[in-house]
Amino acid sequence: MPPIPAPDHEGTTQKTALPLYWCAYGPREAEGSPLEAEGAKLGTESTTLVLHGGPGAHHDYLLPQLLFLARRQRALFYDQRGGGRSKTDDRTPITWETHVADCAAVIAELAPGPLTLVGYSWGALLALLYAIESTAGRAGPIPRRLVLINPAPVSRAYRATFEAEMAARQRSPQIAKLRAALEASGLRAQDPAAYHQRIFELSVAGYFADPARARDLTPFRVTGRVQQSTWESLGDFDLLPALRQLRIPTLVVHGRQDPIPLASAAAIAEALGAQTCWLDDCGHVPYVERPAELLAVIDTFLDETESLVTG
Repeated sequence: MPPIPAPDHEGTTQKTALPLYWCAYGPREAEGSPLEAEGAKLGTESTTLVLHGGPGAHHDYLLPQLLFLARRQRALFYDQRGGGRSKTDDRTPITWETHVADCAAVIAELAPGPLTLVGYSWGALLALLYAIESTAGRAGPIPRRLVLINPAPVSRAYRATFEAEMAARQRSPQIAKLRAALEASGLRAQDPAAYHQRIFELSVAGYFADPARARDLTPFRVTGRVQQSTWESLGDFDLLPALRQLRIPTLVVHGRQDPIPLASAAAIAEALGAQTCWLDDCGHVPYVERPAELLAVIDTFLDETESLVTG
């Protein structure tokens, strides 16, 4: 896979309860408005804030593919609390409210200008939770527009369907055969690093329409306790009633072969009155499986809504 380029700027937040790692790519500030010291505000120009999946993961598995978002305006990424370079020894449960509060603090500190919020998987659900809270006056500014890429299930019922489908895929004869071939290959002793890379690929293979495409995904780890506490905090959730109250231009993209039900993404889109794009021969990772189509549909949406962030 292509290497991940170094960010233009990086640091840790100063206004969150715990420091969170962030990095930024793309257009710099205007002349005469230089960046302050590391961790200070990046200025008031338009920003695309990208929220990674998990919960408990980290931003860099979205790279390098999603760096196309930095071509038109600054793209800001951060590792959500408890994962990646934002890990913590604090054992206090991390909840969805924690993540929303962190997101609001990151926006206030690093993206105070017009905001485009892009969320992938759990990050898309976090974007929706933030939008709900901000619209109700309980968080920061309302995003000007939302891009939701293969959003996590919008309700507990859809999540149960996803969990069952994902478990079935990981037990499938195709993936079982690949696991058996790996164990018989002798790779564990010959090349431990390659063996562990292959183990990672097989652990996520069920997310892909073609399990072989897992080799093109940047490896990542999930902090299990963060994932567990976040989902537990949502309880028997259903965001659809709250989403029907939002008035934010939105694009929803989803792979037809995603183990997360397409019906969940369609319900989100219907509630928001959103534009949609359903990708054929694509599972949960369109930026790996269908990057050209993903780029094209996002670019079109951003072009059509550009006045919302520049006007």
